[in-house]
Amino acid sequence: MNQYETVFILTPVLSDVQMKEAVDKFKDFLVSNGCEMVNEETWGLRKLAYPIEKKSTGFYCLFEFKGEPTIVKKLETAFRRDERVIRFLTFRLDKYAVAYAEKRRHVRAEKAAAPAPAETETNNKED
Repeated sequence: MNQYETVFILTPVLSDVQMKEAVDKFKDFLVSNGCEMVNEETWGLRKLAYPIEKKSTGFYCLFEFKGEPTIVKKLETAFRRDERVIRFLTFRLDKYAVAYAEKRRHVRAEKAAAPAPAETETNNKED
């Protein structure tokens, strides 16, 4: 099994519930086709580098998964058939990219676990 990373952009006219439904749909598609989900990130609503279908923003989502090479074509077909997806890109990670992705996940987890600077200053003033 190879490790893949896919980033897809959903149309910005979706509500949060509709966006989560679309993300869950593709996640379930991968799992039901025998893939192992490694990581899932939702980056939220972001500005596009250039307008796509007259839209300047979109919901960005990233999946890292392990699967057979045949799943990529099936996943991209599912992306093309869903009108909520305006762009997607899937690529296979080599051993260096896998190591980098693991490092990036650990750094993000550490940042999320660290207290915000405002909280630290407030705690020091109380002492």
